[in-house]
Amino acid sequence: MEEQTQTQHQHHRKRKQTSFGDSKIVAPLVLVQHSCSSLLFFFSIFITTTTTTNAQQQAFDYGDALSKSLLYFEAQRSGRIPYNQRVSWRHHSALTDGLEQGVDLVGGYYDAGDHVKFGLPMAFTVTMLSWSAIEYWQHISDADQLQHTLEAIKWGTDYFIKAHTSPNVLWAEVGDGDTDHYCWQRPEDMTTSRQAFKIDEENPGSDLAAETAAAMAAASIVFKKTNPHYSHLLLHHAQQLFEFGDKYRGKYDESVGVVKSYYASVSGYKDELLWAAMWLYKATDTPMYFHYFISKAHSFGGTGWSISEFSWDVKYAGLQILASKFLNQEKHKKHSDILEQYRSKAEYYLCSCLNKHNNDSNVQRTPGGLLYVRQWNNMQYVSTASFLLSVYSDFLQSTNQKLNCQGGTVVDHEEILSFAKSQVDYILGSNPMNMSYLVGFGPRYPKRVHHRGASIVSYKENKGFIGCTQGYDNWYNRQEPNPNVLVGALVGGPDWQDNFEDQRNNFMQTEACTYNTAPLVGVFAKLLHIENQKLLQDCNSHLVASF
Repeated sequence: MEEQTQTQHQHHRKRKQTSFGDSKIVAPLVLVQHSCSSLLFFFSIFITTTTTTNAQQQAFDYGDALSKSLLYFEAQRSGRIPYNQRVSWRHHSALTDGLEQGVDLVGGYYDAGDHVKFGLPMAFTVTMLSWSAIEYWQHISDADQLQHTLEAIKWGTDYFIKAHTSPNVLWAEVGDGDTDHYCWQRPEDMTTSRQAFKIDEENPGSDLAAETAAAMAAASIVFKKTNPHYSHLLLHHAQQLFEFGDKYRGKYDESVGVVKSYYASVSGYKDELLWAAMWLYKATDTPMYFHYFISKAHSFGGTGWSISEFSWDVKYAGLQILASKFLNQEKHKKHSDILEQYRSKAEYYLCSCLNKHNNDSNVQRTPGGLLYVRQWNNMQYVSTASFLLSVYSDFLQSTNQKLNCQGGTVVDHEEILSFAKSQVDYILGSNPMNMSYLVGFGPRYPKRVHHRGASIVSYKENKGFIGCTQGYDNWYNRQEPNPNVLVGALVGGPDWQDNFEDQRNNFMQTEACTYNTAPLVGVFAKLLHIENQKLLQDCNSHLVASF
């Protein structure tokens, strides 16, 4: 994240409370059903606009948004670009990463518009891509995007396998944020330091080890059917990393000081340890992991913190929602009291997003209705909220339950999903600026994204070396749009008044990050499925009426 200092995190990330319809199928419809299915694709390519009495509501092409969101991860690839790379303006970069340290650290993702490989946000990105695939596997598959999703996950996990060189050693970062930010270069021309930093027994980093364990455990679930050997390998690494993080406890930013100005672990490591145990339990069904997040629920804050954000740093809301879903399983009944406490905190988060609290605990919104957490890269909190709201809406629908907020306010699954959809639609263009904040989507989107590679002529077009200051002198301050479109990137987004300035030097608003887009993969797939179901139902009803 560009030039972020620790002061950006001074808004304390934790808010602690003082207490803690069936359709009847008749024979003729069997023939009709096939007719509708064949017409479905034809209908879904149209973007329709309908006007209501209050506002203009657009039906967006969520399939297009989904496919474009996955392209973004290809643009962020570090290392040797594969033969099937679709983002053609990128080429090989950072091919000697780890060489000085005698380890192969080639690969992985650049986090944002710079060229540092930061372990914590990269791992969270992969966890969220994997969770998207787990929740919405069939929907992603129906959209013919499953292979691209698996490739996006595997590009990250392949790197984590390399970075975990022994049971108690994990390479935390490659590159140096300070020197990197003096340069404006294409990754293919990189001349900045590629020093690598690690955590080990003497220099612990429980938050990083646990988040990487969570990513690999979640990915092991994803690959279980399609690549069982790889799934088993990921699980082996995940278990070792969790054991390492739990045994040698400490914050990774205290061991790797260079990360403090960029991705400081403000929430500490306890949320990540609970989060990792949760994902390892889901991956293995081993009681030890379940016992971990039950026995440490209170002491590690799982049932203590009431949080109104979910991010690369703060995992509480995510793990609280995952824990809530265990309540419906018979084998967990004896721990229902702890799970209910987790659920209570999960619902605090959801009610905050939905503005259903009776006090100042609600998440602020812009006049245009966008969730607004903080000035810098606010869209990351919007995408994670949209995902958690969508997942919980599914949970309530499948269990025939409702969300209970303060003052006896009851919210059904449809209202929750409707709000998640409103946030996604804002991102895609239903906002006061009439701009899509997903780059490359729709007729109007940010053209001057704060991103080194996108803002300089492609290496494929001009192989001439572009140096550090040359990039600043000739490309950074240009008023023209970026020569390369960073398709699928979700930029930081508008301010608290819905205003957005599309300038390359406005990095608070125009820089995009991998963890912004990752949660949207699942939500786009879910919304596409709903739109397709509606089209199918409409088609069926029209054809039936014509008989």
